[in-house]
Amino acid sequence: MTNAQKILSGDLRALARAATSIENRSHRAEPLLKELFPYTGKASVIGITGSPGVGKSTLVDRLVHELRREDKQVGVIAVDPTSPYTGGAILGDRIRMLAHHADPGVFIRSMATRGWLGGLAAATTDMTVLLDAAGKEVVLIETVGVGQDEVEIAKLADATVVVLVPGMGDDVQAIKAGIMEIADVFVINKADQPGADQLEREIKAIQSLSTRKDGWVPPVIRTTATDGQGITEALAAVRSFLARGAAKDRTVANWNMRLREMLRERLLEHFSDLDFQAAAEKVAARQEDPYSIIDGWLKQYKD
Repeated sequence: MTNAQKILSGDLRALARAATSIENRSHRAEPLLKELFPYTGKASVIGITGSPGVGKSTLVDRLVHELRREDKQVGVIAVDPTSPYTGGAILGDRIRMLAHHADPGVFIRSMATRGWLGGLAAATTDMTVLLDAAGKEVVLIETVGVGQDEVEIAKLADATVVVLVPGMGDDVQAIKAGIMEIADVFVINKADQPGADQLEREIKAIQSLSTRKDGWVPPVIRTTATDGQGITEALAAVRSFLARGAAKDRTVANWNMRLREMLRERLLEHFSDLDFQAAAEKVAARQEDPYSIIDGWLKQYKD
């Protein structure tokens, strides 16, 4: 039985090995993903994003609990900051969502950003493909929490949940800076704290200033994830968005953006042996212009 067949049959060890291969960008990962890709397209991919400290991990933990009550197969990708010492994720899945570690219906993977902008690891797309092929009906992606750069999640998720908390004015600033455009559902977490009413008013005031092309008005759901309040409502709001029938258009648009990112990454891998430092020193010293250098690299690629 091939690795792909083992993954399709539900072999968790094969799935874990494949996830490690993908994150390490092993040469074995791409052939495996090519074999698995025809079996994808069934999972709902939900992005959970927001500033640090808003309770994204607790919210994800509660969403997993709710989905498992419905007997759904769940995958979780937790994108964490990179350790400067090991290159791995600073926060690991061993200290997240411990209640689910022995549940064969839940596969949790922490991934390091490794310098990737936008709160997403470079291999997140591939990991999503893997979990989709492995039969996970819902894949939750929790981003690292770096503010407005997290708009990258919109290129991957079928639905994006932006999590805010009362009393953090920078959250509203982040909304104004771009997160507003990618939110399909707003969640005000820790809604039992003072300021929840004001935050909801601010979100709705900003919503009134512009309309989305698809006509969807992202609902504002209040939760207190630590005690499970509002989780059912949050999940229902996500499902309402997914049920609107715009999923196909978004999937095409997302793959349009993802293919561009994958091409950029592949080109950088192809040119990995080039001496970027030496070229940068020449450009900084005005010994050579950057346009001629890039033209030379592209000519070398064509040859």
